[in-house]
Parts: sequence; C-alpha cells; structure tokens
Amino acid sequence: MSGIIDRFRLNGRVAVVTGASSGLGVGFARALVDAGARVVLGARREEQLHALASEFATDLVRTRRTDVTDPQDCAALAELAITEFGRLDILVNNAGVGTAVPALRETPDEFRGVIDVNLMGTYWMAQAAARVMQPGSSIVNIASVLGLIKSYAPQAAYASSKAAVVGLTRDLSQQWSGRKGIRVNAIAPGYFESEMTATIPGDQLAAFVEQTATLKRLGCQHELDTALIFLASDASTYITGVTLPVDGGMSGH
Repeated sequence: MSGIIDRFRLNGRVAVVTGASSGLGVGFARALVDAGARVVLGARREEQLHALASEFATDLVRTRRTDVTDPQDCAALAELAITEFGRLDILVNNAGVGTAVPALRETPDEFRGVIDVNLMGTYWMAQAAARVMQPGSSIVNIASVLGLIKSYAPQAAYASSKAAVVGLTRDLSQQWSGRKGIRVNAIAPGYFESEMTATIPGDQLAAFVEQTATLKRLGCQHELDTALIFLASDASTYITGVTLPVDGGMSGH
C-alpha cells in the first residue's frame, strides 16, 4: 500500500482545466502540474493560455481555445486530452463569469449569459469528460460560497448559477459514481485574490470578509489548490457528491 503523501500525487494522470487563462484557473493548472499531472488548458483567451503554457515543459501541457457554452468545443477539449495524452482522469470545471446587477435592472440577456457559462458550461464540459473518462476519474466543479450563503452585492444571476452547480454536482455524482466509477465533487471558494475580486473596491470587500469570515481575511491561492488536489487525487476516493467550502469559515456563520 502506498504512503499517505503518495495518495495525493497525480503522476500519470491527465487533467483538463477550463477557464485556465486567468485567476484561479492559472493557479489550478500550476498546482496540478506540481502534483505530477499533465494538463490540457481551455479558455476563450488564447494569448493568456499560451503564456501560461510557456511556463511548463512542452510534454506536460496542451492548450485549446474553448468556449464552454458550446458543447462541441467542450467535446473537442476532452478529445484533445485523449489524442495527445491517451486518457482523461481529472476535470476541473472552473470557467465562470460574475456580475453584480440589481435584480430589477438585470436584463434577460445579462441573466442568461451568466447561467450559460456557469451552469450550462459546467454541464456540457462534465458530459464531454464523462464520455471518455475511465473508472477512478474525478470531476471537480468550481461552485462558490455564494451558492450557499447571501452576498453583500446584488448577484442574483451569479448566486443562482453557483447554487445550481451544487445541485448539479449531487446529481451527476448519483448518476456516475456508482455506475461509471467517476467521482463528482465541488469546491465552494470564498473570496480569494483573483481577477474577479479585483473589480470590487478593496475597502468594501475587506470589510465584508472581516464581518462574515471566521478567519477575517481573503484566501490565498495555495489554500484552494490543496483542496483541489485532495478531491482530484486518490486521497479522496471515498468522497463523492459533496461541496467543500474553502471560505475561511464564511459559510459556517
């Protein structure tokens, strides 16, 4: 039997990361490679994808421009993993967008746009991955603490989409974990330093986090990366269908 630390290693595994051109997705890609995986990176912004890929040895990374709202794009990204690396073991469903629009002013197109990426894109990508994954694989959906608790900003579309990802995670786990051997879990990040939180005035965000998070600070990327590696690896083989908050105690209030 392998040692405890070995169960967190991803040597020989292949991972797909969506939304990998910026923010948390960049950190996830680096963490997966550090844990031993080869990675296939998808996002809409090709230039940023190529910049990230240049950090790694060429035999470890592939990239493809991917719009997760297009099921054909999702299928092509999953297929790239099979074509280039021969397998797909881990999906990190990270692509997402956020808005803060008062509910009485939010247009149908604005609301649908968030749902299309955050919920539908997660679903299409999970479908595409599950069709080529073997037993023992792992899907990790990136939800949000705002799918579990209230926000300080008007974010009906975002909160609804992330709450739906929590429900989707439970259902896909029920369908695939026993029958196909594919575990499906989610991470619900709190507030981390990222491209998305950078748009929020710093004093407002700091005050909100101090009031609502037990640890009274924003999270650091490595604190999220370790949760991802746990759920992606053999360290969590008896865990499926759960949403793990990584939020400094915010959802515990």
